[in-house]
Amino acid sequence: MEFVYFTLAGLLLYFLSDWLLARFEARRGAAFKQRNLIFFGIILVLALTSFKAIELLTGT
Repeated sequence: MEFVYFTLAGLLLYFLSDWLLARFEARRGAAFKQRNLIFFGIILVLALTSFKAIELLTGT
């Protein structure tokens, strides 16, 4: 069952990271030059925190 939780969290984080990056670029008024690295940074932080939370909640 944990596999399902991590898969759903990964999908949600992908779309959330893309949405956040789009909001940051809209606020800035221009696209970032290193858009891929910023996306990676956002999804990395969200993934580490959410995956740790899933581990704590499921007791693994």
